[in-house]
Amino acid sequence: MRTWLWMCVLLVLAVALALVLREHSGNVLIIAQPWRIELSLTFAVLLLLAAFVVLYVALRLIAWLVSGPERFRSWRGLRGRKKEHELLESGWISVLEGRYADAEQRLSKLLGRSKSANTRVLAGLALATASHHLGEYVRRDDALRLAGQAAGNDTRLKEAHAAASAEMLLEQNRPQEALALLQPLYDSNPRHSHAAQLLLKAYRQLGEHQRVFDLARTLLRRGVIDKSKALPLIESAAAVRLGGVADPDEFKAVWGELKSDERTLPEVALAAAAFHERQGDVEAAGKVLEAALNVRLESRLLNAYSQCPPEHVARRLAKAEVWLRNDPQNSDLLAALGNLCLTGQLWGPGERYLLRSMKIRSDVRIHALLGNLYDRLGREADAMKHWRLASGVAGVLPVLQTSNVLPAADTRADPTLIDVESMPMSAPIDAEPFSPVAASAADYFDDSLPSASPGEPRTPPQPASVPVSGDSDMDEYFDSAPIPGVDLSQTSDRPRSHAPVSSQPPESKPRD
Repeated sequence: MRTWLWMCVLLVLAVALALVLREHSGNVLIIAQPWRIELSLTFAVLLLLAAFVVLYVALRLIAWLVSGPERFRSWRGLRGRKKEHELLESGWISVLEGRYADAEQRLSKLLGRSKSANTRVLAGLALATASHHLGEYVRRDDALRLAGQAAGNDTRLKEAHAAASAEMLLEQNRPQEALALLQPLYDSNPRHSHAAQLLLKAYRQLGEHQRVFDLARTLLRRGVIDKSKALPLIESAAAVRLGGVADPDEFKAVWGELKSDERTLPEVALAAAAFHERQGDVEAAGKVLEAALNVRLESRLLNAYSQCPPEHVARRLAKAEVWLRNDPQNSDLLAALGNLCLTGQLWGPGERYLLRSMKIRSDVRIHALLGNLYDRLGREADAMKHWRLASGVAGVLPVLQTSNVLPAADTRADPTLIDVESMPMSAPIDAEPFSPVAASAADYFDDSLPSASPGEPRTPPQPASVPVSGDSDMDEYFDSAPIPGVDLSQTSDRPRSHAPVSSQPPESKPRD
């Protein structure tokens, strides 16, 4: 649009100039001895304009030629910066894609040749990130050092370097070093949300629960972190603080810092109830748990609420039955009611609550409680059934069928194996009839036996004659139960008949 406007203006000026020159048909006389030059006015004006254009073009050409070296240097710098930006861009993309080896190759080249401070800092941080993910911590620290030197006194670059370095140190579980970088950054700018979140992580790793509690509440109030992320931090920090108090005054100080919604968090309520129980105030512990259970019927709270002395069972049963009317299909609540009934020796209601809970969900604790209940009622078969089911639900031990299992052998009277050669001569021998001692026959060789000639078969030693009585004491030392699935008639361990043992040795057969 602007181009067409300027064209119209030039056309108007050209037409106006033509009309003016047409009306003024004068001459221009130029006398320069010995020359006399006479021109028309129109031609003189056109000649002046042409001379102006030629002179302007000539001067611009001379200026362009003179500025050639400077323009060449600027072009080279622009081309170098473009290549650096391309390397930096491709390096960061490789880091984000997880191709860390390729990123290291590109960024190392860029960090070594770049002259721009911003580019060197960004390349150093990207290279440190790639080396960190590869586990090359020495190379990562070198890249961070170069990036810190390139940052100089630039505030933004120093903050970026400190935040990136602290994040890597926290991932390596080095919170003390990360805290040294983050604390000055947070003190100078408390609104730095990323530094605040990293500082919160450093406090958690250091176990500074008071600072975690304060900082999490501050970040939640500012809207830096979501409530679903802040409440677990507040809950765990407050629970640890309550668990570490020793006297009531300290407990009141910590408990007074909590808001009403924070006191009903499960871990906080459990820690407060545990403190009251240690102090012997079961009623106060019950009130703390009731306040939390009014907000949410959580399984851990119900389990703690169901464990109380018998004198508090009636009140807690009445409160739990109110909750049951609002949530009749809550298996944990039914199990808690059953546990309370067992504590108060209300066997009938306890059985009904536990059976209802088991229909909703088969749980190891419910089977164990039913087993205990039936055991107290003398119903041993039902008790054993639910105890076996409890072990099966737990997934630790299989439920075995007793009909397919052989009884264990009685080894109480088995001989104890000793080494006679290492036994001193003066060692006493246990003469107790139910703990016989047997000497080891390993590596035994009788030197008194005659050695057989090379061509003559060796005769086995002759067994001594042993009188056999009808009730031999040797049978008590061994288990005579048959081995399942083994045919003893095909082995050398087949049972012998109780016939008299002959004193004559068996006939030796020559080897083939």
